[in-house]
This record gives sequence, C-alpha cells and structure tokens, in this order.
Amino acid sequence: MRATLGPIALAALLLLPAPAAFAQATAKRHMIVTAHPLASQAGLQVLDRGGSAVDAAIAAQLVLGLVEPHASGLGGGAFFLHFDARAKRVTAIDGRETAPSGAGPDLLMADGKPMPFASAVVGGRSVGVPGTPRLLEVMHARHGRLPWGSLFEPAITIAEQGFPISPRLHLLASRDAALAKEPATRAYFFGADGKALAAGTVIRNPAYAETLRAMARAGADAIYRGAIAQDMVAAVRGHANPGTLSLEDLAGYRVRDVEPICALYRAYRLCGMPPSSSGGVAVLQMVGLLGELNIQQHKPGSPEALHRFAEAGRLAFADRNRYLGDDRFVSVPVAGLVDPGYVASRSRLIRPERAMEKVEPGTPAGVKVAYADDPEHEVVGTTHLAVVDAQGNAVSLTSTIEGFFGSKQMVRGFLLNNELTDFDFRPEVDGRLSANSVAPGKRPRSSMAPFVVLDGKGARVEQVVGSPGGSFIINYVAKTLVGTIDWGLGMQEAIDLPNAGNRGGPTEIEKGTAWEAAAPALKSMGHDVRVIEMLSGLAGIRRTKAGWEGGADKRREGVALGR
Repeated sequence: MRATLGPIALAALLLLPAPAAFAQATAKRHMIVTAHPLASQAGLQVLDRGGSAVDAAIAAQLVLGLVEPHASGLGGGAFFLHFDARAKRVTAIDGRETAPSGAGPDLLMADGKPMPFASAVVGGRSVGVPGTPRLLEVMHARHGRLPWGSLFEPAITIAEQGFPISPRLHLLASRDAALAKEPATRAYFFGADGKALAAGTVIRNPAYAETLRAMARAGADAIYRGAIAQDMVAAVRGHANPGTLSLEDLAGYRVRDVEPICALYRAYRLCGMPPSSSGGVAVLQMVGLLGELNIQQHKPGSPEALHRFAEAGRLAFADRNRYLGDDRFVSVPVAGLVDPGYVASRSRLIRPERAMEKVEPGTPAGVKVAYADDPEHEVVGTTHLAVVDAQGNAVSLTSTIEGFFGSKQMVRGFLLNNELTDFDFRPEVDGRLSANSVAPGKRPRSSMAPFVVLDGKGARVEQVVGSPGGSFIINYVAKTLVGTIDWGLGMQEAIDLPNAGNRGGPTEIEKGTAWEAAAPALKSMGHDVRVIEMLSGLAGIRRTKAGWEGGADKRREGVALGR
C-alpha cells in the first residue's frame, strides 16, 4: 500500500514543481484550476486531447477523490454549473446527497436534545446517499466529448502507481483522532506506530483503482447497485453508531436539474446555485448589498470596507438561516430574496459608521411560512474546480464529503460522507419547523457556491469561481467577486486578499494578515471581532484581453494550468 521513492522518481511522479510556484497561470486556449497538482495535470491532459470542459472536470474530480480524499470523492455530492458557449446558456445540476428513507426528524437528537456534533458525525448515522457518481455520469452524457472510460485512466494509474501524501493531507490526518480509531482509515492513513504517515510517503490505493474500473465499465450503476453498494450499506448499518442507508436508497438516487439563479451586477451577469444550496442566494444578496453601499469606493481591507462587508454578511445569513432549505420540502422565496428592490431596502439598514445592534430576517416577496432560525453546524471541508475549454464552455464544480474525511468510513478505496450533519439537529424551535430539518429523501442545506460570471448580455463567460470552506464559502466567493469586479483585481490578486466576513455572529478576520490592523476600528464601531484561521481554497478563472488568467488559493495546494 505504501512505499518510499527517491527524489528523482518522486519528482517524475508529481510531474509539477511546488504548488505555490504555479498558483497563477495564463492561457490562450483552455485552462483548469483544482486543489491539487495531479488533478490539474489530469484535467489539462484531457483538454490537450480535445476534451470538453466537462471531460476535464470529470478526470480531475476522480483524481481529487484519490489525492485529496479528506475533501471530496465518490462517497459525497456536488453542485455543477455549466456554460454552453454555443447555446449561450448556463445550466445547473444538483448532485447533493439525500437523507435515506429511514432518516427521521429526530435523527440527530438524543434524549430530547441535539446530539454533540462529535457523536453524530462518526460512523453510519451521518451518511447520506452519495450523489457525485451519478452527477459525473449525467455531466458526461450531456456535455462529454471523449469516451467515458478514458477519463478514468489518470486516476487509475495514480491509484496503482502511488502518490505522495501532501503536507496538507498529513496535517489533517494527524489532527483527526477519530480517523485513527476506524480500522479501514487507520490502516490507510497511519503507520504501524499509530502516527499519520509522513508527507512525501507514497501510498497506493488498488481498491480505488478497482472501483474506478467498475465505474468506467458500467457507469454510475457500479456504485449504486451490486457489490459496492452492498459494502456501503454494510459499513453504514454495521457501525456502532449505525445509519439507515439501504440498497433501495442507493438504487433510487437521482440528480436534480435546477434553474440557476442569476442577477445583474455592474456590467456582468452572475449565476449561482439555487436551493438546496444557500450559497447562490447568499452571495448574490451580499454582492447586491455591497453594490448599494458603493463598496468600490472603499479601499480593500479598510475599516470602512470590512464594516460594510460584515454587515452585508449579517443580513444575508439572517435570511439564509430563516428561509433556505430543500425547496421540494419547504417553500423558499428565492426570487424575493434576490430581488433588487428587496436587496436595496435591506441595504438601508446598514449604518456607515456603526454595526447594527440586532439583525432580523427580512420579509421578501413570496414568503408563505415563517420557519425557525437554526444554529450553525456546517463544518469546513469540500473542494472546488474551475475549467474553460477552447470552445468557451465552462464548468464550475464544488464537491464535498462534508467535513474533513467525512464520516471516517472507508469503503472500496473511498470515504463516505457525513452530509446528514448539515441538517439542523433540532427539527423545530419554539414550535416552528426548521426549513433545514431532516426528512427522508431531503437534501441538506449547503453553502457551496460555484459561480459562473457572464458579460451583461449573457453571451460569453467572463469568470468561473468557487471555494470550499463550509459556511465560510459565502464570504470567500463574495470577496473574490468584489475583488475582481469592484476593485479591478486580477483573479489571483482577488483570491490572495485576506479573508473576512460575518456569518451572523462575530465579525471574523483572517489571522496573520494585514487586515488584522482594522480590528480596533471595527470594535469601536460595535463589532465583536474574532481573528481566526480562514483557510479558503478558492479556484477561479478570469477572461483577459490575451485569453485566460487562472488563480489558485495559496492557502491550500491547488494550481492553475493552461495552454
């Protein structure tokens, strides 16, 4: 399973220099940005062979599930945005996980109280029906150009030949006590001494290679039916903290075609994901609020800019926590939430020199039910990739297994998600139902926010951007869009900006950055300021006069590559 390679062999395996050296790239024809050098290389090779943006995204995602297993994979779900250059149209597919048929509203309760997060997340209880395998298949059926099976070859080769554990993977494994206690993950990520395998250690995953071969032959049914499905169900139901996943749940999974939500901002048309994600609505609200507040007039990182950014976040998260959920189960006033008139009215609540004392959800047009506000349980994880091909088609794909290493359950070489902990633990508060309560077949609310930015007429793609980071994602993506559109920064420059924002609680500023200097001024305005680590993983591509400019977040290990 593991081996030690010399420096020459290791360099040949990696194919690329250190990620930081290639965080930014320019290209004339096509480009891909992912969270790992090997995934970016796999996607670039597909583009070089004439593959579509979707082909490259599939090949890259399959590699990410191997080399970045803590963030995404076949055991998770994803949101997909696609721009078709010929049709001049953005389409969206919801490949989010669903709650099994046996999951009831009290799934995350014990003795009438919400379970501790650590008690809910490890084992089978938190595992939802994965969506990524079926999503990849549907993506290819609609937009693929190269043969399906050929897209699996890079990941199969790397799984069999081995790959070096990255510094980030080592660090996350070494910090995860629960991971070391589960037999399958202990055997894969840890040595005989019980310590996480060192960065640079080459590990192989033949089980993942076999899973990929099965999927290359039989399509997504190889995951949702037969022996692999049986093993998934056995792992979930046989754990000491069991879940209810069944073979019927797996066989019945379907992705959802959904209508992207788009809004004009400055000279651009911004398109994001609708529910079950809250990311598209919240980002569009934030950007709209900041436009009303003339954010472009304030210097990045200044107290004035950060104050407005935080207040916009407070308003957006108040609405998010009240109204957003799976719109097949609850009424979500999406159009009302992003209506320019409503956003403008909310912006008038923000005072230029003083934080709001209390922020309440608004009452957008279309409200039918007053749901309960909920506590935040969404944890940091996930990955994002961005692709544009030579024909001008684009993909913005955010995928996840939820928290780092998901439920810690490993089956056939991949990890199972812990998405069900994205539901509200308490099904109702003060007699009011939560919009994000657990129900069979329901998709838990997400903050994932893949975006495609078009010109004002919607005729061509101008930007592709997204990020991992749990509920932080909303602020990360809004920051980047404001950076490129309002502050005139390049994609890499916008990604490199320090992170800051407000998720309905304290105002948060990224630790160790120049923006910390604004903390005293923000406190004087009434903000409860917290300086914390904010490890975004932004990936973005921006059109330039010469072609494309890509940016990858230096806080992680991603690279942008193009021709």
